[in-house]
Amino acid sequence: MQYKVEGGNLPVLKVYLEQGEFVQCEAGAMAWMDDEIEMQTSAGGLGKMLGRMLTKENAFMNTYYAKSAGEIAFASKFPGSIQAIEVTPGNGVIVQKGSYLASVGEINSEVFMQKKLGKGLFGGEGFLMRKFTGNGIVFLEVDGSAHEYEIAAGDCKIVDTGYVAAMSENCNMEVRTVKGVGNVLFGGEGLFNTVVHGPGKVTLQSMPIASTALQLYEYMPHSSN
Repeated sequence: MQYKVEGGNLPVLKVYLEQGEFVQCEAGAMAWMDDEIEMQTSAGGLGKMLGRMLTKENAFMNTYYAKSAGEIAFASKFPGSIQAIEVTPGNGVIVQKGSYLASVGEINSEVFMQKKLGKGLFGGEGFLMRKFTGNGIVFLEVDGSAHEYEIAAGDCKIVDTGYVAAMSENCNMEVRTVKGVGNVLFGGEGLFNTVVHGPGKVTLQSMPIASTALQLYEYMPHSSN
């Protein structure tokens, strides 16, 4: 299996499969493919199907097999970047809901729940995230550009809500209230920050789609009724 990402800020993931190789994705994620590629749709069990629905992802998964060598492409739904994350036993990745694009290899997916409900209500990244384990490569859609940081044990990265795209399964996340009434009222950063604790790697995104939607909404005409 070989892959490449092309298209700049409107990226497309192109995966070249040899005969017998396969790639998985959510139903509807495929953009185009060669005639040598064959699709099979499955839910992967009721539990996994419900888990994907809880994180607002498609309930069904597609597996594309190569009858003979051919190419399949997946396009990003939002301007940004596509990141390939290698997953190995003991080195899984936790990602924000909606960012999964495709995967190759023996990859398992499950719902990852924050320990406290407050994190889900105010953390930006959401109460439910997705955790990928196994052995292979997971391809993620990142809103804007991707920025990776290695966080040492005992250290942390403070992030505005919505900017965390993914983190190593060894990382821990919490939501911290912004201190000081003046900071909350006039700081322009909201009431809460997301804090990611090491050890592990965190991937931050420069243009969260939710924040971008709010900015665009301010410029849209609104009815007076």
